[in-house]
Amino acid sequence: MATDTKERIMEAARLTVQNLGYSGLSFRELAKDVGIKSASIHYYFETKGELSAALVNRYTAFYTARLDELLMQGLDLKTCMERYTDVFADTLRADNRLCLAGMLGAERNALPEDVRSEVVKYGDMNERWLAKVLAMQGSAKPEEIQRQARAIYAAVQGAQLIAHTRGDVSAYDEIIATYRANGLIP
Repeated sequence: MATDTKERIMEAARLTVQNLGYSGLSFRELAKDVGIKSASIHYYFETKGELSAALVNRYTAFYTARLDELLMQGLDLKTCMERYTDVFADTLRADNRLCLAGMLGAERNALPEDVRSEVVKYGDMNERWLAKVLAMQGSAKPEEIQRQARAIYAAVQGAQLIAHTRGDVSAYDEIIATYRANGLIP
């Protein structure tokens, strides 16, 4: 029962942060969403920072497994990249939400250090995964692959932000198609 309550808290918090950001996360409102007393949240998470760091850590683990599964399927470079960009599109399609790490990254200066650290880890995970996929081409030097991986991650996060701002997922699809047509994303 306790694990179920903790998971409900984390899921409600994730949705809140993806919609309103770190500054919009309130234990009082979260307790209402979950149907428990506000003080009960403190049983699981002492602070908003602790909860947020746990959220990003869980988010990173989830997407690490999801992306690594693509590599284990033996998909080609183009298909891997299409599935990767689809992950961000799917987040937008879920009520115009942003990537949790992207949303928190925009509030970097307001975040406790442990949350900032977890957000950076999420970005690092994306860049490592993209570098593995890009290495399938076999022609570039490792440092070039790393730079391209970072550029792709930044481009996808940016495309998601623009589409979110406009409330238009098709803007994301259009931007990603333009990146592909111009060679930024294979």
